[in-house]
Amino acid sequence: MKDILIIGIGAGDPDYLTTQATKALNRADVFFILDKGEAKDKLIALRRLILDRYIEPGRNYRILEATNPERERDVADYNASIDSLNRDKQAVFEQLISQLQDGEIGAFLVWGDPSLYDSTIRILDGVIEGGMPLDYEVIPGITSVQALTARHRIPLNQIGRAVQITTGRRLREGWPEGVDSVVVMLDAQDSFRHVINEDLHIYWGAYVGTPDEILIAGKLADVAEHIAETRAAAREANGWIMDSYLLRRGGREA
Repeated sequence: MKDILIIGIGAGDPDYLTTQATKALNRADVFFILDKGEAKDKLIALRRLILDRYIEPGRNYRILEATNPERERDVADYNASIDSLNRDKQAVFEQLISQLQDGEIGAFLVWGDPSLYDSTIRILDGVIEGGMPLDYEVIPGITSVQALTARHRIPLNQIGRAVQITTGRRLREGWPEGVDSVVVMLDAQDSFRHVINEDLHIYWGAYVGTPDEILIAGKLADVAEHIAETRAAAREANGWIMDSYLLRRGGREA
């Protein structure tokens, strides 16, 4: 039986790590890191910074790296492309976990929280279903949603009202019924433009919690183009972007 820790490491600032997460880091013997390409070297560097900062002096550990599979873009069947991606990731996970020696504990460091828009838990369940004997523990982390609302100094929900967390693809289908606050993640196409006539406020953030952090807030109709231009420039400068935003009826400017 192999033991795995899935450790939520927060949204970008090393200070976001919880006490539980730092204790988990010091239980692990092997850390698995998936390389997403040269453009995202900063993400790997931040993981290494976290290990250097929080692992106790004198504790030995290994780092195993592998190339992170890429999802096929612009395909007609989105769900099929995700299934294919997760199968490819499962093969990588199995290859990494198989390198654990007897008695060693392996760990995956997950941005934000492992339960929110991350596939690690599902993929490890697939590894188990595939016949590899292992057990895992999940350590929660501060999500990008929490970091975003904290940086804008706003509550996530309005009193007595529901919040929905969705994707840009879903937002392009229209404003969801029954909610006043919508958090949008995984939006590569500035989907807020599709609801610009809904009289909304937007609270947008990119690279939240990192030295590259950018925050913009205001009435959506007034700042939509500014966000789109800022987002495009940041992506061009960094080679990648990690952003999210909250749309709200009756919001206030932060």
